[in-house]
Amino acid sequence: MGSDKSTELNRRAWDSIAVSESKWFQPVTADQITRARNGDWLISVTATLPVPREWMGEVRDRDVLCLAGGGGHQGPILAAAGARVTVADFSSNQLAIDDAIARQFDLVITTLVADMRSLDGFADNTFDLVVNPCSLNFCPEVNPVWQEVARVLRPGGVLVTGFLNPINYLFDPVALERGRFVVANQIPCTVVYGEPGDPVPVEFAHELGDLLGGQLRAGLVLTNLFEDRWGGHDPLSKRIAVFIATRAVKRPIT
Repeated sequence: MGSDKSTELNRRAWDSIAVSESKWFQPVTADQITRARNGDWLISVTATLPVPREWMGEVRDRDVLCLAGGGGHQGPILAAAGARVTVADFSSNQLAIDDAIARQFDLVITTLVADMRSLDGFADNTFDLVVNPCSLNFCPEVNPVWQEVARVLRPGGVLVTGFLNPINYLFDPVALERGRFVVANQIPCTVVYGEPGDPVPVEFAHELGDLLGGQLRAGLVLTNLFEDRWGGHDPLSKRIAVFIATRAVKRPIT
């Protein structure tokens, strides 16, 4: 796992994104860290809506994996809230942001370069909570991710994940920007934006049968979900929710 051409291209793209000024990839602020230390915190795994706190419960002294979560967002907040946090990501530049924030705010965060489909660096039953912000659209395969998450979660452990509704990839993106809905793809599909050589990730539109059903097949029990939309002007978001966030629990041993 992890040596295929698209994964290496995406790794380089995310290393580039990590040092960009994109509004979507700004790390946490000092105020967020201070509030998290005082018990006032929220994280997001989709574009605009926060994850309900009750989905995660008490995180203090819990072992938490932020999977494909580099970039200085969820990991530092959860560490400031008292969790024992590991951040795994295939982009070393994304992880460098978490390392820098940990030094800046005296947080304990372990970082590991890893492909989300192959978490060989972790033993079975290691984590109480896995947080996976929207990233599956950059991964060629979804089902191996769920299998690995189920393996590293402890019985009764929780997975909180966000992903793109596959309808995002159904329409031609140039026409969509102009408010025209022109069907261009069938799902599943692979989508390449930008020109050859641009530092833009390859994206993969997965079917809901894998995004949702794959969690069930891995031995996880879906307990809740919510939908989200892109903020700002987005023609598709005006008509349908474009993100899905789910909460799942690993079946306890009986």
